[in-house]
Amino acid sequence: MTIAAPMPLAEDDINALRIYSLGGIGEIGRNMTVFESQGRLLIVDCGVMFPESEHPGIDVILPDMRAIEDRLADIEALVLTHGHEDHIGAIPFLLRMRPDLPVVGAEFTLALVGAKCAEKGLKPRTIEVVPGQNIEFGPYRCEFISVCHSIPDSMAIAIRTTAGLILHTGDLKLDQLPIDGVTTDLSRFGALGAEGVDLLLVDSTNADVPGFVGYERDIAPVLDNQVRRARGRVIMTSFASNIHRIQQAVDVAISNERNICFVGRSMLRNVAIAQERGLLVVPSGSEVSISEAATMPDHRLAIVCTGSQGEPLSALARMAEGTHRQISITEGDLILFASSLVPGNETAVYRLVNNLIHKGASVITQNDYPIHVSGHANAGELLFLYNLIKPRNVVPVHGEWRHLAANARLAKLTGIDERNVLVARNGLVMDLRNGVLETAGQLPVGMVYVDGSVVGDIDDTTISHRRILGEDGFISAIATVDLNARCTVGKPVLNARGFSADSTALETVSIEVEAAVKQALEDSEVTPEHLVREMRRVIGRWVSRTYKRKPMIVPTVVEISS
Repeated sequence: MTIAAPMPLAEDDINALRIYSLGGIGEIGRNMTVFESQGRLLIVDCGVMFPESEHPGIDVILPDMRAIEDRLADIEALVLTHGHEDHIGAIPFLLRMRPDLPVVGAEFTLALVGAKCAEKGLKPRTIEVVPGQNIEFGPYRCEFISVCHSIPDSMAIAIRTTAGLILHTGDLKLDQLPIDGVTTDLSRFGALGAEGVDLLLVDSTNADVPGFVGYERDIAPVLDNQVRRARGRVIMTSFASNIHRIQQAVDVAISNERNICFVGRSMLRNVAIAQERGLLVVPSGSEVSISEAATMPDHRLAIVCTGSQGEPLSALARMAEGTHRQISITEGDLILFASSLVPGNETAVYRLVNNLIHKGASVITQNDYPIHVSGHANAGELLFLYNLIKPRNVVPVHGEWRHLAANARLAKLTGIDERNVLVARNGLVMDLRNGVLETAGQLPVGMVYVDGSVVGDIDDTTISHRRILGEDGFISAIATVDLNARCTVGKPVLNARGFSADSTALETVSIEVEAAVKQALEDSEVTPEHLVREMRRVIGRWVSRTYKRKPMIVPTVVEISS
């Protein structure tokens, strides 16, 4: 069903709050939610999505910011829930549009933002906040609340407006024994629930997983058991932002009399930022450089590196390929994948695992031993939150469609009226007025691709063409014709790339193309465009008939005059 574009929200309509997402709904990544009240905007998060195999040549995918590009001066602030790439990765692109935009977040989050922006030559205007703090941005009063996630300094945000109270959970789980002792502030959630939450935007990533997420601290004994049994080098790969997981790796390495070495650009950057702020403790003398690691006895070394998602340029992938300058995988190495498998990365990860095993390494993943727990609440935790907060309206966020639908079912199970549970999509405009949430229209929201230094000039058609080239190859055909004399000049020239290893494969269709062009030239009204269509038709039918494939076909007609 097509939904019309929304009518503008009147600035003097103080009882209305407009909400829409420019990414992050029905997908993992690109999280960016916009709130509008009294003509002023507030943005929560601004992240990227990483490309899958269906996005050849793409570096990252951005939220579609067309809806706000003419209203940049109306934005009061960009408020951040935490420092993961799917929540902060697109900030440099937004700041290029408005460099003075206030960026609000916790200390570690802003440190990661600062490092990211520095790589792009930007210096963001930041406002550091702490849990329990309230701060006003125009018509919005934001309260910051501690939550437990897989990165330090994660926060939920309660947003008070004249239209009601909104609670955005960010990413969270209910681990009661976190490594740093910072739990999700359930008492504050309960107090907000008693006050009356008009709209709950809630993390959906694990809504289809029953029960409760395990404790992060239960991973250390499992890691210790694996490291204790290892006779060669131990190489652990994890998300570079999971400082608590890295801390456990450090502690286990030291308890087993191994030095620790951090490898990978993002790993080194995040570890340094965390150490500077006391979020990661590495005892003096226990850390070694990569050049020192390359000469150490294998049984005295533990490496923590990037590459948990099979990224081709990551440290672990380069070690496996033998292209890393200092470290190569050898027989006897133990590789620990202490991370989840992000949807879409399966092929790359399994390719890397196979390569590591082929090199003689032993590989352990969470399928073998419990060396990873998620940073997102399972269904049991979400049910607890719904019963605690008792929101009037619910919009599941952060997840693919199956996650959003599962989260909506959980909300309804706790007694929330199904009319007040809305499974949205990117660009769907929702208005909250007098405690009632209604759809108000649909904004155009698509994918914004980044390919090198090019932003937004790559569209879905280009991506489709790239997929065709990658899967079925390319056939070009050039016919030279004299339209005045109604004849061809020489034979058509056909070339193929990525189509067939048989050098004679195109000989048959070349004859068919020549015949079709000559026949078409018998028509006195024929045009070059008509000849191009006829060439494409002949080649397409031949390929389909002979190979059952659909390569990209690019016919060209060159005109000469007699």
